[in-house]
Amino acid sequence: MPVSDLDATDRRILKQLQNEGKLTNIELSNRIGLSPSPCLSRVRALEQSGVISGYVALVNPEAIGLGVNVFIQITLERQIEQALETFENRMEAYPEVMECFLMTGDSDYLIRLVVRDIAELQRFILQKLSNIPGVANIRSSFALKQVKYRTALPVDDL
Repeated sequence: MPVSDLDATDRRILKQLQNEGKLTNIELSNRIGLSPSPCLSRVRALEQSGVISGYVALVNPEAIGLGVNVFIQITLERQIEQALETFENRMEAYPEVMECFLMTGDSDYLIRLVVRDIAELQRFILQKLSNIPGVANIRSSFALKQVKYRTALPVDDL
């Protein structure tokens, strides 16, 4: 569904579901001022078109012992298709890698990692990251404090 097809009602639906994904259809329809049947039809259309790609529970990482957030910049020896594919496949396989971006600028990739402690980070770098063919440079930065964290996209002004 193109952005231009999202009307004000669709945006209200998205805003509500991003803030509280467990809303029942009745609760959602009451909040957005639409009767339940058309509300459900719109939600299903947003799901089928891929605008809504899934529903999740957000878990507090510190509550489960994953209090170290690390950003790692990776530079590859060469940015060729096979090296990129190999690196990306490895990142998909590692559950501690929360995000991975192919970048412009000084590094080829930026990953965000959550681990229990420095020893776990060391194991990740030495046993996993350093063993990926084509990795030339690894630079880590620790997050000292999370100032802002959002999962909801700004849908009001689409």
